[in-house]
Amino acid sequence: MKKSNHIDSDGNVQMVDISDKTITHRKAIASGYISLSEAALESIKGVNKKGDVLTVAQIAGIQAAKNTSMLIPLTHQLNIISINISFIIKEDRVECISEITCDGKTGVEIEALCATQISLLTIYDMCKYIDKSMIISEVKLVLKEGGKSGSYKVI
Repeated sequence: MKKSNHIDSDGNVQMVDISDKTITHRKAIASGYISLSEAALESIKGVNKKGDVLTVAQIAGIQAAKNTSMLIPLTHQLNIISINISFIIKEDRVECISEITCDGKTGVEIEALCATQISLLTIYDMCKYIDKSMIISEVKLVLKEGGKSGSYKVI
């Protein structure tokens, strides 16, 4: 089993030292779904009493990506240069795709996953008065680029 970079030689938790890493362009894409009722989907497409669901969810996802280091204890604060959150409305669910980029010493995959989760959770919050059976699922990393490992697709 690989030794964790988050544990020092004495067994204490630590933030990984990235001071010797090279700054590279990095990108990560994450996606996920929220399954919801026809009535909840119609409220997203039309009028939802809480407002424009997808715009609010988009803003929430952007805020989540920017604040990931405040939410996940051992992540580094990053200088994010681009956040793009989009939604695809399907027959019985909404797909969220979050793409985050930065020029830095560590990747942005946690930021992309966090943005996706919070965007979907915001949709849940704004539609819960209509549908209490919504399910957030299949949140995953789709692509990671940059750093010494280069690029890989997870799909």
